Amino acid sequence: MFKYSIRSELTRKYYERRIRTFFDYIGFLIGSGIEERCNLFAQKGKNDNNFTISYLVSFLQYQKERVEKGEITAATLSNFVKSIKLYCEMCDIPVPWKKITRGLPRPRGVASDRAPTIEEIRQLIGYPDRRIKPIIHTMASSGIRIGAWDYLRWKNITPLFSETGEPIAGKILVYAGDAEEYYSFITTEAYNSLKEWMEFRSKYGEKITGDSWVMRDIWQTSNMKY
Repeated sequence: MFKYSIRSELTRKYYERRIRTFFDYIGFLIGSGIEERCNLFAQKGKNDNNFTISYLVSFLQYQKERVEKGEITAATLSNFVKSIKLYCEMCDIPVPWKKITRGLPRPRGVASDRAPTIEEIRQLIGYPDRRIKPIIHTMASSGIRIGAWDYLRWKNITPLFSETGEPIAGKILVYAGDAEEYYSFITTEAYNSLKEWMEFRSKYGEKITGDSWVMRDIWQTSNMKY
């Protein structure tokens, strides 16, 4: 039920990682798989409410102290609460969340993040991995989130041309096939960097089609016998 409740695979991985951190902290079935740990904790939690609450308070108090020391942010603590709360709700584990979360620090409404400078973007693009340049160009110009790459195939990106036939931009279909599907646009530089990346893969024997994933793992390109 916990897996079923999360639509995005990437989000599910984040939630499972936080649940695993909770289980590791309380020493619950160390070494066992996440599914087995979730199922057995749910069984115990349904039968013994004090069992669940005592461990939750202990874990959240520990994370609260980490916030006070500056080791993590209040937003990180809030994400732990969201993950564990969803797990408990989907597994029918009764927890008085209003009481438990009353003493937790509130996350800031506005993050202290900032846009990278041009020089920082240049440094990122200079990293010796052919995927970095198209990734940075695409994300900077389209505004897509990291999870969008899990959906992005080559057919979801199309070039746009001027009346004279010159490429002027690229059109990108984000979260194709999902309820949150939408269109965005990328610069000519971004489209060209993606095209160069796909052509590089084709040069080394990969059969590129419209269904090919835009991003994939890297492989050795030198000192190989073909």
